[in-house]
Amino acid sequence: MSVTIYHNPDCGTSRNTLALIRNAGIEPLVIEYLKTPPTKDTLRNLIARAGLSVRGAIREKGTPFAELGLDNPAVGDEELLDAMVAHPILINRPFVVTPVGVRLCRPSELVLDILTEPQRGAFTKEDGERVIDEHGRRVSHG
Repeated sequence: MSVTIYHNPDCGTSRNTLALIRNAGIEPLVIEYLKTPPTKDTLRNLIARAGLSVRGAIREKGTPFAELGLDNPAVGDEELLDAMVAHPILINRPFVVTPVGVRLCRPSELVLDILTEPQRGAFTKEDGERVIDEHGRRVSHG
């Protein structure tokens, strides 16, 4: 299975998502998007395939979002995409691409919806939340 993750190693959600992919026995193509940002067309495609709006794919916290005036509702998609390419920290993460689909994996377990390979064992997120049991099954929370 071909899997690509647009990864930020400083982000716990991104690290958890990558670990869930690897827990399914898959070694993905890891693109550290802060070092190698996607093109505007690639970004537009990822966002559309994930079923998101451009505004829904932008990260506000810990970014220059407000300083760049992107909180103004009059700022359109093209301007937002340009800002995301110029300042990749504005791209929410992690985006994961598989043959089944594209997801912005927040929370990280959303990646399970687009992996065809089963989890190979228990998995607990960095914060201690148990996601996969010892039989490789998703743990229900609720």
